[in-house]
Amino acid sequence: MKHARRSLRRFVRLAAAGGLVCGSLMVTHAMAGEPSGAGNSTVGTLRAGGDETRAAADVVTRLGDNRTAGSWTGADGRAVVGVTDPGAAAEARRAGVVPKMVPYSKDRLRAASETLAAQPRVPGTAWVTDYSANRIVVRADSTVSAGDWSRLSGVAGGIGDVVRMERTEGRFTTRVSGAAPIFTDGGRCSAGFNVTDGRDVYILTAGHCGPAGTTWFRNPDDTSPLGTTVTADFPGGDFALVRYADGASLDDADVVTLDGRRGVRIIGAAEPVVGQQVFRSGSTTGLRTGRITALDATVNYPEGTVTGLIETTVCAERGDSGGPLFVRGLALGVTSGGNGNCARGGITYFQPAVTAMQTLGVRLVGRTDPGQVQSPALPSSPAPSTPSGDSTTDSPSPRPSSSADAQAGPPGAGPGAGGTGAGSGPGIVSGIADDFGPLGGVAPGLAVVAASLVLLLISRWIEARQGRRNYQEYYSQTWA
Repeated sequence: MKHARRSLRRFVRLAAAGGLVCGSLMVTHAMAGEPSGAGNSTVGTLRAGGDETRAAADVVTRLGDNRTAGSWTGADGRAVVGVTDPGAAAEARRAGVVPKMVPYSKDRLRAASETLAAQPRVPGTAWVTDYSANRIVVRADSTVSAGDWSRLSGVAGGIGDVVRMERTEGRFTTRVSGAAPIFTDGGRCSAGFNVTDGRDVYILTAGHCGPAGTTWFRNPDDTSPLGTTVTADFPGGDFALVRYADGASLDDADVVTLDGRRGVRIIGAAEPVVGQQVFRSGSTTGLRTGRITALDATVNYPEGTVTGLIETTVCAERGDSGGPLFVRGLALGVTSGGNGNCARGGITYFQPAVTAMQTLGVRLVGRTDPGQVQSPALPSSPAPSTPSGDSTTDSPSPRPSSSADAQAGPPGAGPGAGGTGAGSGPGIVSGIADDFGPLGGVAPGLAVVAASLVLLLISRWIEARQGRRNYQEYYSQTWA
């Protein structure tokens, strides 16, 4: 028994000593990796993520659209700016972002897009500005005839190499038929985000789901009124406001529900970034993830043309229309349409949330300031569970939700979606460390050091307690 106690004390001491060494090394490594100071503007002094993204946007704004060609997130997570001359490249490097020399400026890309928009409308076509490829990409689905394809190819040839033509499978359609499902006589859509104009509370959803005057219900039996569409923009844009019918409770109204147990608190809205990993929730397919591939997309749906959309690799199916697109608690958009499905994948387009809210004069519920645009790129965090097959490496911060279902707007729930599965992330420790601000990099090491000191105290306590016990045992032999 004494030998076992000695082994325990030895083990605790060794663990504590090892923890102190490891924790000290972690702190030293983290401090060595911190930026060297605000005054140094050389490459590498900006942290990857929000700082670099803001720096890239500043470079584009400062140099102008005739010397730059947009910005995006590279495969390594670094912010990249397309530039058209060596001087612009040097400016980008001094700002701490990666320059990429490209042949076409943003002005040239915009002119090509405007030329395409001036042509007769062809349903089943779409074009986007692909900044990373420095091209306007024109896509035609399976419904586009050979004659229309030939005519479009002729237009593209007249514009020049700045336009690239692609055929795609399936059909570009709106997704009527979601985080939480909302029902009308004409079909089913999904709730996006709860918003307010300071007086009433609304659901921000897709405009193609129904025109102004459309009545919505919480269930398909039309027995529980939800609200009425008061304004809708489609085609042109793709957004609408549904005013709650019964002054629904605002409990957790700023939460997107991922399933019956978890949710993501929406803390603001952000402009999307090409290359950014994002998440979509919908009542048909639940939580799905993908990446933003292009911005300012124009899609010629059968019902009409919509411009200014976000193009992504996130899948969607009928019924997901209007559902939220978000990342780490930031609202990015609502589901518009696309092609494919979640079995084989496809392209999905989203109405930008910032554009819709600014046009409608509303803000997210829980936000008190009109200027609600947040940094579009934030450090990664542990991912919520996602449907099987969806790899997640950067996610919104999940939080427990008291909601027992995924209904939009009723007490105890916000707009959200069902959907479970397995996902992976960069690790809980690094995710928690992000919340410590400037100390985030050294927080894990400090935690290890603190735990090691606690172990040392426990070791001393065990030793002192054993010493008292030995003392009592020794002198008890002399007791009468």
